[in-house]
Amino acid sequence: MSSSTEAKGGRSAQLKHTGLRPGWTTGACATGAATAAYTALLTGDFPDPVTITLPKGQTPAFALAAEELTGSSAMAGIVKDAGDDPDVTHGALVRATVRRLPAGSGVVFKAGPGVGTITRPGLPLPVGEPAVNPVPRQMMRDHVAAVARQHGDGGDVEITVSVDNGEEIARSTWNPRLGIVGGLSILGTTGIVVPYSCSAWIDSIRRGVDVARAAGRTHVAGCTGSTSEKTVVAAYGLPEDALLDMGDFAGAVLKYVRRHPVDRLTICGGFAKLSKLAAGHLDLHSARSQVDKGFLAELARRGGADESLASEVANANTGLAALQSCTAAGVPLGDLVAVAARDEALSVLRGAPVAVDVICIDRAGAIVGRSTVR
Repeated sequence: MSSSTEAKGGRSAQLKHTGLRPGWTTGACATGAATAAYTALLTGDFPDPVTITLPKGQTPAFALAAEELTGSSAMAGIVKDAGDDPDVTHGALVRATVRRLPAGSGVVFKAGPGVGTITRPGLPLPVGEPAVNPVPRQMMRDHVAAVARQHGDGGDVEITVSVDNGEEIARSTWNPRLGIVGGLSILGTTGIVVPYSCSAWIDSIRRGVDVARAAGRTHVAGCTGSTSEKTVVAAYGLPEDALLDMGDFAGAVLKYVRRHPVDRLTICGGFAKLSKLAAGHLDLHSARSQVDKGFLAELARRGGADESLASEVANANTGLAALQSCTAAGVPLGDLVAVAARDEALSVLRGAPVAVDVICIDRAGAIVGRSTVR
């Protein structure tokens, strides 16, 4: 049969919801594409839209954005719709190419252009495997089996998953640091992207801990950004695979390290952000927690501030202004915040065998507060 490629408009089915619109994971898109491609390989026709069943029973339908059929293989592509989530893969074209294998081969996965390959231990797949995570793999196996039963086939196929421009998009993800080279990971545990859940970022934190442990790292650092990473590297000489891009998710780091301990955890970030951790906040994003200047004033009192200075701290415009006032008066507010943040981290760790220290920096990366290791 001659090959053909056709781009089509359309949108994926939507879940019933209120508020922000949910979307679909790359794993769900790859499953839809593989299902459509395998069906076309057996019947000569692409189901469009193609309907799949997600792990929790939802049945979204995806329009095909690309399709191609030859005598030995079929390819279908679906544009990822991440809903209202600011996902870097929103709008990416996820393709699956399916070809027959000898009887008894089962389902074999390959990484096409834009999909990465595992190069370091510690991830949920062996080194050398394409970065198609276990749940999307199982979803594709289940759908291949269902199509095979419907059409009397053995279901022995190779599925090559690719993402247009995936290698470029992956530079904005954790993949290079985790040892996933050549492109993106095909992710998803439910098939659904919940807007602003930041589940992909939190999952990357967990995988970062796993990779560090597998590499034998005993000291890791949770950093709020690139400046704090540079500070930690200068202070301790930690290698890249020991650095966790924590962002605002201090709680995600602490809770995962509690279950998967390392000998030592350094937390490094801006003074204002870490003052939130010191005050008991585990999500440091400005939309979800604020600098508590009353709390800073109380810390300043403990450090020797008189009531005039404490009042100045409580009424400061910013956390940095409060820090500057205390520094001028010889009150070590930065150190006090670092110690309080360390103690809060230890309380979250609940006795896990992890020693913790905290470094607070200013916007230029200068250390303005530091705790001892405890």
